[in-house]
Amino acid sequence: MSAPIRFAAIGLDHRHIYGQAEHMLAIGEEFVGWWTEGEPTTLEGFLKRFPDIPRVAERATLLDDPSIDLILIADVPVRRADRAIEAMAHGKDVMTDKPGCTTLAQLDALRRSVADTGRIWSIDFSERFEVPSVTRAAELVAAGAIGKVVQTVGLGPHRLNRATRPSWFFDREAYGGILCDIASHQVDQFLFFTGSEDAEVAHAAVANHANPGDPGLQDFGEIVLRSANGHGYIRVDWYTPDALPTWGDGRLTILGTEGYIELRKYVDVCGEPGTDHLILVNNARCERFDCADADLPYFERLAADIRNRTETAMPQRHAFKVTELALKAQQLAEAGGRGQ
Repeated sequence: MSAPIRFAAIGLDHRHIYGQAEHMLAIGEEFVGWWTEGEPTTLEGFLKRFPDIPRVAERATLLDDPSIDLILIADVPVRRADRAIEAMAHGKDVMTDKPGCTTLAQLDALRRSVADTGRIWSIDFSERFEVPSVTRAAELVAAGAIGKVVQTVGLGPHRLNRATRPSWFFDREAYGGILCDIASHQVDQFLFFTGSEDAEVAHAAVANHANPGDPGLQDFGEIVLRSANGHGYIRVDWYTPDALPTWGDGRLTILGTEGYIELRKYVDVCGEPGTDHLILVNNARCERFDCADADLPYFERLAADIRNRTETAMPQRHAFKVTELALKAQQLAEAGGRGQ
């Protein structure tokens, strides 16, 4: 039996660090320490979840420890590329929260770092990797349940939760823009389910419709994607109403030549209770699936990749391509919106 992978966290500024660490612990890996700058708003929740994990005063304590294999990063988005490059230069693999970076120049630097060091730079796209219904959808698609996938429609509404947001959340340069940030999830799902290695951003738009007092906040965004394999539409926003019992009614529709799958990931409004609702419709079946028992294989696969130097959790080129497309969509949206 292999020894546990020893991992540490650098940067706790987004709540996604909770899931990153919890899932690595759940598969038997060892959380050995953490560092963050200042006292982020997520710190109280982190300490409740991981009260026995020691905080270190200097990042170098973790980076210089040769027994640490993996660094988890959920720093302010604009700092994530530098944190990852620093970790890889110290011989560590990286699992970062999305977005992995906020500019194309940062992405180029990350590509060079991976090439120079041979380390893994992986993004925990939590709306795929931490959602059991997406695992089940992938199994059904692979089994041919809806034929050839030709389109995805990904909706990513979020609740603003203004009172809990740090100042960087309202700073365009700090978070990278709404398409760079939230929509990277839906870009990931489009490439994955259509089996595309590349795509064209045909249209992109961003706006601030509801928060004029925060000019740095983009509260609406959309993308149209085209690839040799399929088409995609993405809509993201910060408009989730207070009455919804969760942070957002995230949905994914996967259209195939012989049927379709709809995922109601976090809530089924006025329908069945709970999360992870999957509806399959094809020529033989029209049914709802209970996905509670579906696995979340990304974390075990990443651990295996760290041990074996493989790419089973997510191809490295996929992490780069998702990030590139989200950044290009952000750039296009802010330049006027329509591609070739």
